[in-house]
Amino acid sequence: CFWALGACFEVLLAIIVMPTLGWQWLLALSTIPLLAFALITPIQKSARFHVASGQPDEALATLERVAKENGKPMLLGRLVVDETSTLAPRGRVSHLLRPELLRTSLLLWFIWTACAFCYYGVVLMTTELFESSCVDHASMPDHIDCTADCKELSTQDYVDLLWTTIAEFPGIFATIYVIEKFGRKNTMAVQFFIFTICICFLFICTDSRVFLTVMLFLARGIIAGVFQAAYVYTPEVYPTPLRSVGVGTCSAMARLGAMITPYVAQVLMQSSITLATAVYGLAAVLAAVACFFLPIETKDRELSESVAHR
Repeated sequence: CFWALGACFEVLLAIIVMPTLGWQWLLALSTIPLLAFALITPIQKSARFHVASGQPDEALATLERVAKENGKPMLLGRLVVDETSTLAPRGRVSHLLRPELLRTSLLLWFIWTACAFCYYGVVLMTTELFESSCVDHASMPDHIDCTADCKELSTQDYVDLLWTTIAEFPGIFATIYVIEKFGRKNTMAVQFFIFTICICFLFICTDSRVFLTVMLFLARGIIAGVFQAAYVYTPEVYPTPLRSVGVGTCSAMARLGAMITPYVAQVLMQSSITLATAVYGLAAVLAAVACFFLPIETKDRELSESVAHR
């Protein structure tokens, strides 16, 4: 949700800054939140982390600090640490490829890659499709074309881009509700199919501004919801020792999809809009099938502490 909020803020900032100051100022102003982030007190490690890392003294100090900050007295007694919890080996990436987790890991890696590929594809395609739609750019003020052959977006382009960005909010909130009713796997699969339908409708007409905005609104809301469901499902399906490793590797695979998508959304799109959107539709269909083949539905299941408990 906060990701979508930041995206909306960026579009609003672009509406104000781009027509007058240019992209350099937009980039500079966009980095200001990083300065605020640097001044924020670093997140403290949890007592559970200290215990799992074999640091009982640090765990006790953390508990005392938490009690003090909350104005509560520290519990009496001494901290007893289960030695077996500190002796358990930490999860490694290679553990994700063990026979009992191999299918889950490979499918999730593909799903996350396809999810980021489609999400950032919609983001990049939005401006490309707006530029190619029938908009009267002759009424726009004269400007100097950049050496990269970039086209200047009109105010209406930014407004429509804001609408497609706002779509993430209903997409995320609807997903939060639906995954508790119909499960994580089914939700992701159906959303990928709906995304494919929205993308396929772009074949019909790209000259109608309203039609284009509505389809991009639906597509972005749906794919943002898939990301939300994936972030819920992934930590639930992996056992505790591998949870952070599992989510981390899936997130890394998503970055791979994000790196590939510009070659489709911006390079291939210049040659054929139909072919570029077909690539995204195919990726979404394959990801939907992958969701159905996930071996475990995590809805109403307790988090597993080991692979054996899955």
